[in-house]
Order: sequence, then C-alpha cells, then structure tokens
Amino acid sequence: MEFVRSTQPCFQPNTAFVLPNLKATTKDIIKGNIAPTPCPLPLPRVSSRGREMFRLRAADTKMTSPKPAMSMCSEITPEQWAKVNAANYRRSENDRRFAETFRKDTLRLIHAKDQFTSKTQSESNRWICERIGDLTFWSGEGKHESEKLMKETDMLKKIKIRLDHAIGEMVGPLQVSEECLCQRQKRIGVDLVHDEVEKELIQEVRVIKTCQEQLERMRDKVKKQLEADRIVHLILEKDLDDKHVAFEIDTRCYKMITCNSSIQSIGNLSKLEKTVSVPQSWAKFSEDNIVRSQAERVNTRKVTEEAERVMASTSTDMWSQYYRVNRAFTNRIAETTEAKNCLQYHMAKTLQEIFQTEHTIADLEHTISNKKKPLQVAQNRLGERTKRPNMELCKDSPHTMLMSEVQHIQSTLSALSQRLAEAVAMLQQLTDTKSLLEEELFVKAHSLFIDQERCMGLRRAFPSSPRLVGYT
Repeated sequence: MEFVRSTQPCFQPNTAFVLPNLKATTKDIIKGNIAPTPCPLPLPRVSSRGREMFRLRAADTKMTSPKPAMSMCSEITPEQWAKVNAANYRRSENDRRFAETFRKDTLRLIHAKDQFTSKTQSESNRWICERIGDLTFWSGEGKHESEKLMKETDMLKKIKIRLDHAIGEMVGPLQVSEECLCQRQKRIGVDLVHDEVEKELIQEVRVIKTCQEQLERMRDKVKKQLEADRIVHLILEKDLDDKHVAFEIDTRCYKMITCNSSIQSIGNLSKLEKTVSVPQSWAKFSEDNIVRSQAERVNTRKVTEEAERVMASTSTDMWSQYYRVNRAFTNRIAETTEAKNCLQYHMAKTLQEIFQTEHTIADLEHTISNKKKPLQVAQNRLGERTKRPNMELCKDSPHTMLMSEVQHIQSTLSALSQRLAEAVAMLQQLTDTKSLLEEELFVKAHSLFIDQERCMGLRRAFPSSPRLVGYT
C-alpha cells in the first residue's frame, strides 16, 4: 500500500512584534528631560551583534539637557541644532541596523523552525509508516494463524461428528447382543446350558459398553478442546479487529497534511498521553496470542489423532468380538446339528427296532397260539388212554412219549410266554426311548431355530468398519 506524504508546510509566521516607544521629542532631548531609551523587544532569540548595536544606539541617544533660556530669543544655538540632527541621524542609522539585524535573525529563526517542524513531521510520518508496517505484519501473522486454527478446528468438528455417529452405531449391536442373550434364555431342556456362545455374548456386551464409554470420554475431551479453540479464535479475531481499526487510524494520520482545513487544535494535551501499552508489550501481546493459538493447534492435532486411534481401536475390538461370537455360534450350531443328526439316526434305528419287535411279538403270539392245539391233542390222548381197562392201563412207550410231549409243549409255551412278556417290555422300552428321542429332537430343533434363525439372523445387520469409525 502506498501512502501520500507531504512535508511542505503551509505555516505563515506572525511577524507582529512590539516596537520601542519613541515618544521623546527633540525638545525633550535638548532639555535632557527624557532619555530616549528604547524598550527591549520580546524576541525568542537575538544574536550578540544585535544586542551590541542596540546598546550603542541607546548610548548615542543620551544627551545633556540644556538649561532653559530666560530671554525671549531662540534658546537653541546652531551647535545644539546640529548636535540634535546628528543625534537623530545616528539614532535612525542605529534603528535601521537593529531592525535589519532583527529581521535577518527572525527570518533565520522562521526558516530553522520550519525545517525543524518539517523534520519532526517527517520523523512522525516515518514512525507512523513503520507502525503501519508492524500492524500489517502482525495482522498477517494473526490472520494466518487464525486460518490455521480454524482449519484444525474444522477437522476436530468433523471428528466430533464422527464420534457422535460411532456412538450411535453402537446402539444397534448392543441391542442385538442383548436380544441374542434373551432369545437363548428361551432354550428348553438340556440345551439350556451356559455354553461358549453365551460366554462370548456376555463378553460382547461388555466390550460394546466399554467402547461406548471410551468414545463418550473422547467426545467430552473433543468438546473441551473445541471450546478452548473457540476462545483462542475469539481472542485472535478481537486482536485482528483492533489492529484493523488501528491500521485505519494510522493510515488516516499518515495521510494528514498541514494545509488540511478540517484539522483542529486540541486544547487538553493531557488526554493524548493516555496509553495502555508500549511497543514491547504490544508486540508481546500479539506474539502471546499467536503462541497460545499454536499451542492449541498442537493440542487439537493431538486430540484429533487420539480420537482417530480410539475409534479405530473400538472398531477393531468390536469386530474381533463379533467374529468370536459368530465362530462360537457356528461351532454351537454345528454341534447341535450333529447331535440332532445322531438323534435322528438313533430315532430311525429305534423305529426300525420297534417295528421288528412288534413283528417278534406277533410271531411269539402266533407261535404260542399254534402250540396250544398240539398240547390239547397230547393232553386229550393221555386222557383217552387213561380210560384203558385193567392191565391195559400200561405205562408204555406211547404214554411216556405223550407225557414227554405234553411237558415239552408246556415248557415251550412257558418259554414263549416269558419271551413274549420280555418282548412286550422291550417294545415299551423302545417306545419310551422313541418318545425321549422325539423330545430331544424337538429340543435340538428349537435350539437350532433360536441360534441359527433368530440370533444369526439378527447378527447379519452388524455395522461395517467405516460406520463404526463414524463414516456414513
């Protein structure tokens, strides 16, 4: 920026001064009543030569007053007349020499004062120009620092928004984990076990809550840092506004010229001496503001990096635990499926055995039924042969064979009946086993439905890593 400078003064010196009172007349001089001693002029500075001329002129004007004449003739002699004229001539010459000397001294004084005024005004302009340069420098530094601070602050604001999003994204996974625990409490029978899945789910709830607490603490720290940045930025902006006002004022002062008619005098100069700072404290104030802003920028960058690390760490922890829970679910589902398959296999074998046992029972019943007729035949034969008369009632071979046949058939029927009872008991036991297997199959199917359909179905909506670090 170029400033218009003018060092040409428009000063018009006031040349009015008090001349000596020269009321002494020639008659007074002749009579000696009045000594024509000139009054000293109120000059600021008079040279030694001027003072000497003034002293000679005063000495020449001193004359001896003649005695008053007592006759009616002229009281002035030609010698006196010539003496008076000579005194007037000398006085005139002395006054002219003194006036010339005074005029030259006055002109030199005016020229010297004009030069001094121009010099002081030039010095003032130079110092004001330097002050404007200092204001421009510190304003530029402050503005540059303010822009850097705002850039760091904007990045921290984005981090805060990401923290808010990350905290919000953790609500869903926490609800899913708690819902999975609640659903798994609905298992029945022997499957209501505190297995690895339940342990990992409890750990997942704990991990999510811990991550939420870390992010909330980090968000509070970010808020405090943003408040500190806001205060420092306000201080910088206030300092920049003050420097802008001072720059405009100093610019107006630099452009002021002495010929400006709008300039007025200020009577009370004591008010102009009021200041708040000196150049050293003024520069230190601006430097301290910049140093404080730089410190806050460093803190802001540290908080930003820390927030990035915390969000990345929480995302990694949650995903690691998510994989562990899913792996536990997968293993548990595989175990339950395998148990269910085994139960189905045993169920099929049991059903087959029940079918065969029923056939066995039917065969036993049919065999027992078939054995009754031969027993009746043998018994009837023995009964008929007991009707033989006298010596014919002999224990002969047919009789022995029939007795043996009856005993054999009876023992056979007894064995078959016992076997039939055992077969019926076995059938009942197989039926009970079948019922137990059916119940266990229902339990396994119910557990698989909870783990595979409900829990794993809910866990398909787990947020991605970018969403866990605040990106949308």
